[in-house]
Amino acid sequence: MKPSFHISQLISLAGLILLFGQAGLSENAQEASLDPLLGDPVVEIQTVFEDERFPNVVVSTKGTVLATFGRKTLRVCRSEDGGKTWGEPIRIAESGIHGGGTTVDENTGDILVFVEDEHPPAPLTVYRSQDDGKTWLVDNVTIHPDSEGREVSMHMNEHGITLRHGKHKGRLLRPSRHYGEGNRPESLFPTHFTNAIYSDDGGKNWKASDPFPHMGTGEAAVVELSDGRIYYNSRRHWAPENVDSRRRWIAWSDDGGETWQDGGICEVLPDGAQDRDYGCMGGLVRLPVKGRDILFYSNCDSDTGRKQGTIWGSFDGGKTWPIKRLIYEGSFAYSSMSVGRPGTVSEGWVYLHVESDKGSKVARFNLSWLLEGKLTGDGNVPADLAQ
Repeated sequence: MKPSFHISQLISLAGLILLFGQAGLSENAQEASLDPLLGDPVVEIQTVFEDERFPNVVVSTKGTVLATFGRKTLRVCRSEDGGKTWGEPIRIAESGIHGGGTTVDENTGDILVFVEDEHPPAPLTVYRSQDDGKTWLVDNVTIHPDSEGREVSMHMNEHGITLRHGKHKGRLLRPSRHYGEGNRPESLFPTHFTNAIYSDDGGKNWKASDPFPHMGTGEAAVVELSDGRIYYNSRRHWAPENVDSRRRWIAWSDDGGETWQDGGICEVLPDGAQDRDYGCMGGLVRLPVKGRDILFYSNCDSDTGRKQGTIWGSFDGGKTWPIKRLIYEGSFAYSSMSVGRPGTVSEGWVYLHVESDKGSKVARFNLSWLLEGKLTGDGNVPADLAQ
């Protein structure tokens, strides 16, 4: 006897297929094997923006690569062919400074960007795209102060993420910051700290996490590991005397980005050029490989000046960084990284968007390219990947 379905059941089933087909929130849809990231080593670099500052890069649920940029007018360039070619810039906001934290909501496919009126602390506007980054509208959101009543600022952090594991699955999370007594002068830097904001209702309401466990920090990045923990990696503008502020500062969260533990220094990763304590925004991404925690980090690797852009690789969720490779020898300042989506034209590519030569460049490369880099002596490349 053939099974029968009521028409309402068929409609409901179709709706579920449409919902999950568009959003792709399931782990199986978002994470795959290593194979697409391997093959012949490839790196390609091209100029995307020719002026301004402040990059993020994300990949939509459809596989469109979106590079956001701007310190006076926030714009986005889109690539529908995996980063091979780019469309003309689309203006998101007529004025305002990029607040970082560009976030793809993997529950819906919507994309959120954060625009501050001027260099923060400053009023904030959130824009939402529901058509893969083609058009943008002001979104009505509430960003709540932290538990001590302190306001949250956005600029200039790495992109946000959608959590895929555990009881907070579906949560939106992006790094943020607090300016303490004000942005300038530098004597105020000890009052600054980084944190994060998170939303469990699709970005309508955002709550602030506890502070990162070290003062003087700003401009951070987060990734979710395969076990659901959050790895936090931050720039630091200031550190107490006799404490190194020229390397990156890290912590972890076991509660979806609400609190941070085990804060400390990562001796291997530089925080910008090593001739001053000021640091530099860096990029961070976890590759979408099921059951593995392969992370990439980007920053300049120079004794003086923002240049010699380099990619570091970790294969244990940020505990060690055994390999690095120079990707661009010239001008290299703020950077952001993202990775392609399984089952789309972007699959297998890692994307880097960096301030360079008074504008920005986007590079795309694969894991095989990084694996031909130099060993750092910090841990080991897994045997199945070692060259």
